[in-house]
Amino acid sequence: MSNNNEPNAVSLDKDKNYAWCACAESDNQPFCDGSHAKTDIQPVVFKADESKETYLCGCKQSKNAPYCDGTHLNL
Repeated sequence: MSNNNEPNAVSLDKDKNYAWCACAESDNQPFCDGSHAKTDIQPVVFKADESKETYLCGCKQSKNAPYCDGTHLNL
């Protein structure tokens, strides 16, 4: 798991569904492991439109969630 503010480098597979952890409680960052059940925050479910290497937000403040938009640089 990365530092809370750093983005997570991941490989996504085209047409596969993913659930990005938005609550920061998951032990499987950046992906959801169901830990949000104890919060009011739901994961962001998305389908990869292409197979690619990308960065998912680790600070949970991105305006382009689940993808990193650089917000962590200003925290």
